[in-house]
Amino acid sequence: MIRPVSRHACSVAALVLALAGCGALATQERRAAQGPSAEEIWTARVVLDTGHEPTFDEKQRWDDQMDQRISQYLARNPALANSLNVTTFRITRQVTVGMERDLVLLLIGPPVLFAKDTAEIEKLARRFWPQVKNNNPKEAWLYPQGWRLFVDDTRVVDITQYLEP
Repeated sequence: MIRPVSRHACSVAALVLALAGCGALATQERRAAQGPSAEEIWTARVVLDTGHEPTFDEKQRWDDQMDQRISQYLARNPALANSLNVTTFRITRQVTVGMERDLVLLLIGPPVLFAKDTAEIEKLARRFWPQVKNNNPKEAWLYPQGWRLFVDDTRVVDITQYLEP
């Protein structure tokens, strides 16, 4: 025999669901060693431009083009082709701290916005500015999904993400 659920249990369940919903709406801010993937940024740009997710054919075409661009880059830069970091670049296609600027641009394209002024870079770093500042960034590059890449003359020196509900 199934027993009826008490009113107290229903109240507790409703409270848990309500609190979980509030947590999902909270601002998310983090500092990361690994940033966005090429697919994540490309998908976000397609959605922003067209208002819909890319189709299977669009994704396949993009994937083939990305493979070709990566292969061409590695052919021009054989030292990278033999490095330990080639997996992150070729397989996961994900931006990481220490990645060269050229590789970032190859993977995820140009930023939506960039800042060279120290005050603007500080604003974009938000609460992580003390740590980011220690890495001496020269520029901050802003991408969809709240990704911020902090770069010096040659490499990514820090990565943060800030998402508002």
